Parts: sequence; C-alpha cells; structure tokens
Amino acid sequence: MQSWLEFARGPLFLFAFSFMVLGLLRHLLITSWQVFAAMRRAGDKNLPYKKILVSTLKWLFPLSKIGDQILFSLTSILFHIAIIIVPIFLAGHIALWESGFGVSWIAISNKTADILTLLAIVSAVALVLQRATAKATRSLSRFQDYALPLLIAIPFLSGYLMTHPASNPFPYDATFLVHLLSANLLFILIPLTKLSHMILLPEVQLVSEVAWHWPEDAGSRVAATLGKENAPI
Repeated sequence: MQSWLEFARGPLFLFAFSFMVLGLLRHLLITSWQVFAAMRRAGDKNLPYKKILVSTLKWLFPLSKIGDQILFSLTSILFHIAIIIVPIFLAGHIALWESGFGVSWIAISNKTADILTLLAIVSAVALVLQRATAKATRSLSRFQDYALPLLIAIPFLSGYLMTHPASNPFPYDATFLVHLLSANLLFILIPLTKLSHMILLPEVQLVSEVAWHWPEDAGSRVAATLGKENAPI
C-alpha cells in the first residue's frame, strides 16, 4: 500500500497536475488566438468592453439567474464556492505547497473546511438529483453532467473521512489512496471536459461579442456561397 501511496502522490501527481496546467494553457492560447484572428478580420473593431466585463461577472456570479430555477442555481453557486475554496485554502494542502515549492498563503480554519467539504458533497449529490428530476435540465444533460459532480465529491468525501477517523469505516491508507487517485483523475479530466470552463469562462463573453463583428465583406461572401449575389435584400 505504501508504494501505491508514494506513486500516487509523487510521479502520478506530477504527471496529472502538469497535464492539467498544459491542457488549460493550450485551451487558453487557442481561444486567445481565435479571438485575435477574428478581431483582425472584423469590420468593426470597437468592442464594448464594459458590457463584456459586466456580462462576464454575471456569468461568474449568476445571482440574477436564480429566479427561474432558484434551488438549482443556488445549489450550483454553493457547489462552486465550496470546491474552489477548500482545495486552495485547506491548511494541509498549503503545507504541501510550502514543503515542495516554498510558497504559502492564508488558510481557512478546520471548522470552515469541514463545513465547506460537507457542502461540496451534499450539493454535488443535490445537483445530480435536481438535474435528473427536472425535465428542462434533463433534456439538455449529457453523461458528464451527472458523472462529474459525483466524481468531484469523491476526493472531498475521502478527505473528510481522513480527517475524521472516528467516522471512517475504512482503513486510513485505503482512504488516502482513493483521495489521491480521485484528485489526480480530476486533474487529468479538467482540460478534457467541461471542467475546463474554470479557465475559459472569462473569455466566453469576449468570444461571443467578437463573433458578431463580421468581416467587412461577410455579407457578399455569404450571398455568394448561397448563390444569391444579385438577389434583392
């Protein structure tokens, strides 16, 4: 078991984390290049940057969208808050960064970490149930929409059990291995699935806005493609 633990938190972690960083960087560079290329072809190069910023913030903090499906939206917001704060600001994780790279930052208290961890687990299950039982979301959902929240919940659940041995029915080393393997798997899946929106979301509104700034000859080229060059408008 110890050899598996060493492998999972050593070579496997380095591979998975590097894969995530390089994969997200690839997404970011490709999207940025596409935006740059679209702007070069655009007839109108003036973008409403204030509007784009406001729209992006609304996507990052979708409080204005909780009217139609308030329970689902609030659950989603709480889920995202929990899964972002705990991995980054957990004292144990920060200690690993400090020992490996000599960098550290402020940590949340253990009690706060416990509350957010349980919130992540409960909200993950709630999101899947709400998505499965609501006709509007069920018709638009794919396999990963159900699988990813549950997969994300695994390192949170295993981490909670590790820090609360009295509530853990499994051996510590086995729980630790599940925690490491599930976290490494998520690192690998992030650039391959919709989880990549963690880095791409700020560019979504910019891409959408640029897409409507057609090249100057776009109209004539579309007409030519459709064989309607001389058709009346």
